[in-house]
Amino acid sequence: MVGPSRPQFVLFGSSIVQLCFSHGGWGSILSDIYSRKADILLRGYYGWNSRRAVQVLDQVFPKDAPVQPALVIVYFGGNDSMGPHSSGLGPHVPLDEYMENMRKIAIHLKSLSDTTRIVFMSCPPVDEARVSSSTSGIFSEVVRTNELCQIYSNSCIKLCQELGVKVVDLFSAFQKRDGWTTACFTDGIHLSAEGSKIVVEEILKVLKEAEWVPSLHWKSMPTEFSEDSPYDLVAADGKQTLNPSEWTFHREVHWD
Repeated sequence: MVGPSRPQFVLFGSSIVQLCFSHGGWGSILSDIYSRKADILLRGYYGWNSRRAVQVLDQVFPKDAPVQPALVIVYFGGNDSMGPHSSGLGPHVPLDEYMENMRKIAIHLKSLSDTTRIVFMSCPPVDEARVSSSTSGIFSEVVRTNELCQIYSNSCIKLCQELGVKVVDLFSAFQKRDGWTTACFTDGIHLSAEGSKIVVEEILKVLKEAEWVPSLHWKSMPTEFSEDSPYDLVAADGKQTLNPSEWTFHREVHWD
């Protein structure tokens, strides 16, 4: 562990989480936005469903940890929503069990501390044409439809409303973007840089609107070592230095 200690934001989920530092991913964007403000920790597991997530809750989020996360962003549902395989194998989880698993995850995270905040992300849509046409020969048939994605997304949102958990409706957010089927994905399922920008925009919107004390929106959080220094770059007048600790001009997108 290095210091000074910062709030920890944990990203917990399946491949959309594991890959969120690839292809200009949303995890890397959040790390940039929250640099000098919070540490973004990745706990993403390719191919996982909510059933496997529940099995490792105590290992990933031990209740007796000396430091508990300030924020946990959770995404499971895409793999759960896949059509069941005739063998009984595979990632599919029936809807009722998915709901119960997500409930268990929320209750466990709420028990970590009074100040641990939670955001769930619902199942996004997929580009059905690409998914059906690009299935690798090493896999059996992949049944992934937007009808199923929407059912699981709506159920996640309903559960969050019941439990008082903040939720990002990715299923709706992606489809507001023109040409979303080609723009938002690298392969019809996993996110492109454009898709990740939508995720970040929606997360920041939730964090800005949440009435949490302290606020976890990046503009409201203190910046580490932000004091003025005579060792900063000298201004054009040659009489003072310019404090760069809050500079954001390097960013491709100027986030709200």
